Amino acid sequence: MPDTKFKPIDKMKANRFNVDLKSLLMMGVVIAGLAVSSCKKDDADEQGAAPVIALSQESATNSLGKTVSTEVSINAPEGLKELTIYKNGVEMATETFSNEKTATYNFEYTIESMFSTGNEINFNFEALDALDRKSAVKTFRVTVSAIPAKEIVEVPEGDVPANTVWKADKIYRLNGFVRVQDGITLTIEPGTVVIGNRASKGTLIIQRGGRIMADGTAEKPIVFTSEREPGSREPGDWGGIVICGRAPNNQGTDVELEGGYGGIHGGNIPDDNSGILRYVRIEFAGTPIQPNQEVNSLTLGSVGSGTIIEHVQCSFGLDDSFEWFGGTVNAKHIVAYRGLDDDFDVDFGHRGKVQFALSVRGGTLADQSGSNGFEVDNDGAGSSLTPFTQSVFANVTLIGPKKSKETAIQPQFQHAAQLRRNSMISIYNSFMTGYPNGLFIDDSKPGSSQHALDGDLQIRNLILAGVDGWGNNNWGGSSSNTNGPLKQVDASVAPGFEINAWYNTPAFKNQILVKWQDAGVDASIFDLGSPQVTPTAGSMLLTAADWTNTPKTDAFFEKVPYAGAFGTEDWTEGWCEWNPNAVDYRY
Repeated sequence: MPDTKFKPIDKMKANRFNVDLKSLLMMGVVIAGLAVSSCKKDDADEQGAAPVIALSQESATNSLGKTVSTEVSINAPEGLKELTIYKNGVEMATETFSNEKTATYNFEYTIESMFSTGNEINFNFEALDALDRKSAVKTFRVTVSAIPAKEIVEVPEGDVPANTVWKADKIYRLNGFVRVQDGITLTIEPGTVVIGNRASKGTLIIQRGGRIMADGTAEKPIVFTSEREPGSREPGDWGGIVICGRAPNNQGTDVELEGGYGGIHGGNIPDDNSGILRYVRIEFAGTPIQPNQEVNSLTLGSVGSGTIIEHVQCSFGLDDSFEWFGGTVNAKHIVAYRGLDDDFDVDFGHRGKVQFALSVRGGTLADQSGSNGFEVDNDGAGSSLTPFTQSVFANVTLIGPKKSKETAIQPQFQHAAQLRRNSMISIYNSFMTGYPNGLFIDDSKPGSSQHALDGDLQIRNLILAGVDGWGNNNWGGSSSNTNGPLKQVDASVAPGFEINAWYNTPAFKNQILVKWQDAGVDASIFDLGSPQVTPTAGSMLLTAADWTNTPKTDAFFEKVPYAGAFGTEDWTEGWCEWNPNAVDYRY
């Protein structure tokens, strides 16, 4: 009989067997765990995200007895079950829903007499979905003030139906494209605030034959601005102001402004009157209408010389601050402040006059298309269509983004003045600094340099100042003919034209300074906050003007002794705002 007794197992083999068995068992557990985890993951992937809450505004301020509100928007992919509202940490109400994937709830609260001026009331909102998952809490903060907030009047999209007056004791919100049509006058009282709805790209369009009478004062400027809270406003929060007139341009009598929003301009009435913009601020405008087509802060399409544009500041716009598409309108005392694209864009045969203009740039805001102080064309094709762009600017100060060689700026910044495409602009008694290039006559589409030779494009008594230590010529480049104070595309385009020799013609009395400090500019003009815009005491700018060689000036121009936008008087005082993101306009 064979021996049926088990033989003793070698201890080392036994230990190895036990280890292998444990490993197999562990692997089984892991595999099972992975399978369970995978199933859970698959289940989770099939579920939507937890609910999310957004508020139309996250804070409000008003006095006792006044009502504040916010719109609560809820996104719940698995269906909304409840919205719970807490007041100062105590449950106030619960609203039930029927598994909607998206929902809105209009929350209103009337400030109770138990509170005092300065008290803060916090309302928290928390959503619960069909899977009993909670959203993150969103808070609506209400501050009690002694002064009631102004009533907001909703201006609907479409035509203003009749002659209308907007009052200073209210705030007017533009919804979509608001149009003032032929024969209608919109009057806006001094001190009135107008806001643009962000979602609908609120824009004010004055059509041909319509008029805007926005005649503010230094003490009570009229303000067009973002609807968002202080600190959260951004360029492009709303559309802007568009004025369409019946003065000539070089494109036709029925020209549509870029963007396709129906701004039609053009005609044969040089002295056409579209109204008044005086002591007006336009802030955070320039929303995109089409890709790469934004509304400018102030767009002037074929506006006539009967229109008054004086003391207007455009700040933090997403596109150009001021753009003239043809027309004959004049302007005085205008400010382009920290916009994204060009400060003064002139096109389509504009023939108006501008005196006392300031632009200041910020180093972080520049457009992908290239940002300039001036951008001047006859038209996009550089055609010889008439009337030619023949604007006359005098007493302009352009402060570029580069304060010092250490100041970082966006690479899209280009030129203080880019004159191109067959244009014939003239610039007198002005000062420019802080750009990679000063004056650029661009003949990639020929015309402008020949106009300079012929005396149709005139630069007289212009002072270009560098930035100390920036490049070997203080302009961020190494060659004065390709990247510096003066630049041209190709000297062969107009034989006999060479920009350095032309600019330095003795009779033109133009100058190039090593650095802006040599001109007597106060350093604070580069800074956000409270800049000193007037030259320092003893500045050479205070006596640098010369009107004996400015043949295109007429009675419109004041023959002041200074070059640049300022003498000893600060004409921005009282009505300009240098930090509009910090201003609360609700009172």
